[in-house]
Amino acid sequence: MAKLTRQARDKLSKNEFAIPSKRKYPINDRSHAINAKARASQQVTKGNLSKSMEKKIDAKANRLLSKLKKVRKINKK
Repeated sequence: MAKLTRQARDKLSKNEFAIPSKRKYPINDRSHAINAKARASQQVTKGNLSKSMEKKIDAKANRLLSKLKKVRKINKK
């Protein structure tokens, strides 16, 4: 996963987080989006996150991943 320093994280806009109001689960790139999904799942298992919040995190991460996949296809042409 790409390194995200505290300074770089602080510079991210709220839209680059799966939970923008709390600035949790950064999804600024592919590896962080994948990681956000995994961490959300872990937190549901531990009882620290609701299933509905996990679905929101997954949906936002999936939108980014889908967008990146389309860009990757365009660049391969």
